[in-house]
Amino acid sequence: MTVRRDFQESARCRPDLVIGREELFGAAREQLGSGGSVLLHGPAGIGKSTVLRAIAAEYGQAARTVLRCSATESESHLPFLALADLFGLVLDEVADRLPAAQRDALESALTGRGEPTLRDGLALRLAVLSALRALAADGPVLLVADDLQWLDAASAELLGFAARRLGDTPVQMLCAVRTEGQEYDRFLNSSPPDTLAVRLGPFTRTQVSALLDHRGYTGLSRSTVRDIHRTSGGNPLFALELGRALSENPTPPRPGEPLPVPTSLRALVLKRLDMLSEEARRTLLVASVGARPTQALLHAAGRDNAEAECAQAAALGLLATDPEGPAVRFAHPLISAALYAEAPAQERRAAHAALSTAASDPIERARHLALATTGTDPKVAARLAEAAALARDRGAPSVAASLGLLAARHTPPGSVPGADERRLQAAEDAITAGEADLARDIAREVLTRATAPAQRVRAWMVVIESAGQALGDVDVVFPQVLADAGDDPRLLAQVHYQLAWRGLVVEGDFAEAREEAAHAAELAARGADRRTELMALAFQASTETLMGHPNAPATIKRALKEPQDPYVACHHNGAGAARFRWLLMSDQLPEARTVITALLREVQRRGMVESEVHFQRFLADTELRSGHCGRALDLARESLRLARDSGIGLGASAMLTSLAEASGGEVDKALALAREAAEHAEEDGDQMYLSRALAALGYAHLVAGDARAAVVALRRVRELEQGLGIHDPARGRWQGDLAEALVAVGEIGEAQDVVDVTREHALRLGRESVLAVLDRAESLVRAARGDHDAAVAQLTSVQDRLAKLGYGLEEARTAFALARLRTRPRPLGAPRETAAGPGSAGPGSTGPGSAGSGSAGSGSAGPTGSASSAGPAGPTGAGPASVGPTSYDEAARLFRRCRALPWLRQVEAAAAAGPALPPPPAAAERESALEGLASMERQVAALVMEGATNREIAARLFISVKTVEATLTRVYRKLGIRSRVDIVRLAAGHHAK
Repeated sequence: MTVRRDFQESARCRPDLVIGREELFGAAREQLGSGGSVLLHGPAGIGKSTVLRAIAAEYGQAARTVLRCSATESESHLPFLALADLFGLVLDEVADRLPAAQRDALESALTGRGEPTLRDGLALRLAVLSALRALAADGPVLLVADDLQWLDAASAELLGFAARRLGDTPVQMLCAVRTEGQEYDRFLNSSPPDTLAVRLGPFTRTQVSALLDHRGYTGLSRSTVRDIHRTSGGNPLFALELGRALSENPTPPRPGEPLPVPTSLRALVLKRLDMLSEEARRTLLVASVGARPTQALLHAAGRDNAEAECAQAAALGLLATDPEGPAVRFAHPLISAALYAEAPAQERRAAHAALSTAASDPIERARHLALATTGTDPKVAARLAEAAALARDRGAPSVAASLGLLAARHTPPGSVPGADERRLQAAEDAITAGEADLARDIAREVLTRATAPAQRVRAWMVVIESAGQALGDVDVVFPQVLADAGDDPRLLAQVHYQLAWRGLVVEGDFAEAREEAAHAAELAARGADRRTELMALAFQASTETLMGHPNAPATIKRALKEPQDPYVACHHNGAGAARFRWLLMSDQLPEARTVITALLREVQRRGMVESEVHFQRFLADTELRSGHCGRALDLARESLRLARDSGIGLGASAMLTSLAEASGGEVDKALALAREAAEHAEEDGDQMYLSRALAALGYAHLVAGDARAAVVALRRVRELEQGLGIHDPARGRWQGDLAEALVAVGEIGEAQDVVDVTREHALRLGRESVLAVLDRAESLVRAARGDHDAAVAQLTSVQDRLAKLGYGLEEARTAFALARLRTRPRPLGAPRETAAGPGSAGPGSTGPGSAGSGSAGSGSAGPTGSASSAGPAGPTGAGPASVGPTSYDEAARLFRRCRALPWLRQVEAAAAAGPALPPPPAAAERESALEGLASMERQVAALVMEGATNREIAARLFISVKTVEATLTRVYRKLGIRSRVDIVRLAAGHHAK
């Protein structure tokens, strides 16, 4: 009899139950998979029971018997209750296999009948141990116990006795216990000696956001999610309760106020709060509204007995700091929020009023003054507006937005500036802080009242900017904002600047985008709007750079002319960013790194979140091109974390992180991120970033060893960029990958065409690194066509050029390609050449190239090496003079220097595989082999020799693609070859003859 108690519910666990616990799950799986046990521990509400059920539902399938108990506080005084939960339903299965004394003892404990002395004796301890061993004799046993802290003492002692003596018996325990610190050690006494203790920590802000979204609490602004994360302390249960309360409450809290705490959470702390004296409670209320409360601040706010009252609160576990110390810190943010939520409105205002004079910081004093004041007051509004400006200057735009909204709330009708002017300034601050949802809501509210054209256009600009890359979602706005702008050149300049972005992102038309940007710059100059003029010029310069337009350097100079605007100078779409792009694409990597590092430092100081997301990504791109894959991966992951946290630039950050993962991290993650980036771009209708995402996907496929999938993705990139009018190959740098992938799948003619077309643009623009990569791809084409010597010479030159340009990863890829060519066997009687260039471990060969050499630089070998690099030389060819793992030493050294781990694994696999297969047979043998093919096989082989794709062959012979593939498989087998590339080599050898 197999017993799985109460697991129907567990098997229905939803994916959201394990959000943010991926690493924890991995550790638990590894521990359970090796036969060990796991103890989950952490504070109340952290998700222990949820994770326990999810792990048990997954791993319980591998156990024959699953036993479960879940203790409660109200029943913890009942002896042997947990024992009854665990063994009640399996007693009949094991009773006959227990000695009589043990059976009687166990039955007595489970039923409550029999002599107490018998239940408490050694027989009962041995009975539990014997019962577990009996169940394990029929198959693995998993014991799942939740809330160990409430386990009755008798059951806990018995489980501990058995757990310490199970030894190699296949019994595992999966338990969870509530702990506030590290006091879980005592609960390990009830677990086997090899138990792994895993602490569940708080969620990050991104994880809290994902959890709230999954539970349907949508529509919460980024700032609200930030407040939920702060108030909950990252506790998922608390976060969900706060999210539920806010989603059900139509009136959000006032800016600067703590979140309203629902009754369900207040109950967790109110019992302890009720034990405080009234005066101590008022002192804690003042501390709860302070930004950084100290005992000195409490004294200044009129709390004369602050030390004693804080000591009383600390004794009750409400404060986490030494009452004699300077800082006053609540044990959990929820305590502070619950205290504020329970306080009457009059007491709240009194606490704020006290701090409006006691706080030392002018921003803090202004905030408290606003929250202590009811109704409108021009003096209060003015102080708040001044505080918002100060926060803006300090690089805290989110605080500035909050203070601006408070200023608008206290601004009387008819004031100058008016309430809506202050709201729009708050909305613009929110945009800078990355709080697009808040900014859009404010602007929409203003538009319901505003009549002045300048105010309406300003509000429309916020609505458009809050759409981010999804400009297609606000298409209906443009006719309205053009109508509001009238013939005012200053207002029209702002509209046409946004139309330039629409032309690029929505229409994918670089020429239109450039024209709109130039028009916007002209209008802004006429209207004396220097900020918009500079932004438009910077956009025009970036567009021209991506197009490969000859005017790009001149436009960049115009955008950098004085007078400059400090905001534009460091904006991610400003002149500094335009100059960085030009430097990066012109192979000036050190200069590009210097520029972007300074820009990143400045936007971090200013709190410009959106620009920080982009500049983190730009710096990662620079490091990746320089071959610093580990550094690039760290920066890209940080950019992605910030993008997910802010909801800004998700697709672009996912794209760059995919490239970094494929180069220096995990290829599976790279593929997933590239697909995520492509999905974001498709959803936003962003053709520009769609091409970048697909280029990342193609590169990841190459590193994963799937050249065919790489070709599919990169061919689409080629089509997209031709349609977009992008002619500068330094933008995405995917052309070399496409050519190398095409060689790997046997499409030699198309590979050469990609090289030729791209080279023309690269020569015109002077893109030296692109030309070097194209030469590497062309060398593989030559090798595939049998011109081995020329391929080796070209690769040797390419490696040297890339090293001088500072492209470390591309240099290493070239060394890898060179090593593969040099480790190919040569035909019998072929003359030897002298080894030359780095990466050579011995003489090369003059024999023809191969699919292996064709895919060397592209990574098509995959984790186990390519087919062409495996196997002995065979009877028709002799191995090279010095073939072995040392042939790959240079490539391995260079990849190791770059920390390019996925590439390094390919080198190790290729070296371990040994020499590649021998070259194809001589011409006479080849012709004899072709004569042995069936009619259909000869036709298919002939078309392959002409360079036709499988689809083209199917169309010309009126057969399916699957039939072509099956026929080619038979051809390979009969000719003793491995790919269509070898068929092409047959044709090349025949013509040479």
